Amino acid sequence: MNNLLIFICFCFFSLASHAGAYDDILIAAQNDDSATVMDLINRGMDVNTSDPAGSTLLMIAVRNGNQGLAEQLIKSKAAINHLNRHGDSALTLAALKGQLLIATILLEAGAEVNPVGWTPLHYAAYKGHRELIALLIKSGAKLDSPAPNRQTALMLAAKNGHEEIVRLLIAAGANISLQDADGKTARELALEKGHTDSARWL
Repeated sequence: MNNLLIFICFCFFSLASHAGAYDDILIAAQNDDSATVMDLINRGMDVNTSDPAGSTLLMIAVRNGNQGLAEQLIKSKAAINHLNRHGDSALTLAALKGQLLIATILLEAGAEVNPVGWTPLHYAAYKGHRELIALLIKSGAKLDSPAPNRQTALMLAAKNGHEEIVRLLIAAGANISLQDADGKTARELALEKGHTDSARWL
């Protein structure tokens, strides 16, 4: 009986210790405390530890623009193409934030440039990140991939008034005649928002 009690106590304290380390590593990642994150990983924490939303340590580092930590996590074999509960990957988050250097590192590490659903190109076009869009196109991004609402990168750029991005995507071969789920083209979306400068290229 004494041995059973000792075993139960050992399991309880082990679980409590793991729970504490889980909270510690997520807090450290969110606070850009790279040294603590890597120390905990070296002591046995999973490099792919994720928060309740399914965002891994790598995704948190990318979201924060912490290039150094992102590089260390990749070297520690972090999952590059993991998706959180919103369907985002580390690369889509880098694209949304316009983080060119981090996106380059992720692509070199094997990040998927054409996932199903919202793609890095969609996010970069929505925000108007020109250099990142050029990188994604060079890396093989499909110009006319439809998002869940059937909108393409060109449509997203047009409706947000990113004239330079509209021109870039058209020059790269984007199809200007496609329609979204509501039957609207990129030109119609641009005009609907009053972006006549973008619309004139469409």
